[in-house]
Amino acid sequence: MLAVVRKQLRSHPALIPLFIFIGGGAAMSLLYLARLGLRNPDVCWDRKNNPEPWNKLGPNDQYKFFTVNMDYSKLKKDRPDF
Repeated sequence: MLAVVRKQLRSHPALIPLFIFIGGGAAMSLLYLARLGLRNPDVCWDRKNNPEPWNKLGPNDQYKFFTVNMDYSKLKKDRPDF
């Protein structure tokens, strides 16, 4: 299959940017999914040692990927300890 793709790319060089951008988009989407699975506090991989990881987050921990007009360092604790 790779030989067929290589043959098509040699005969149609205008397809090279298409393959680059589609490959880059697929790689970025896989990296984002990996980040969600590893860094999101809602995901729990280890049920025995830390069954509720969202309870250990402080009020100034940033877990969102992008926030607008939000300074996490100035937030105060507004919930009880569990």
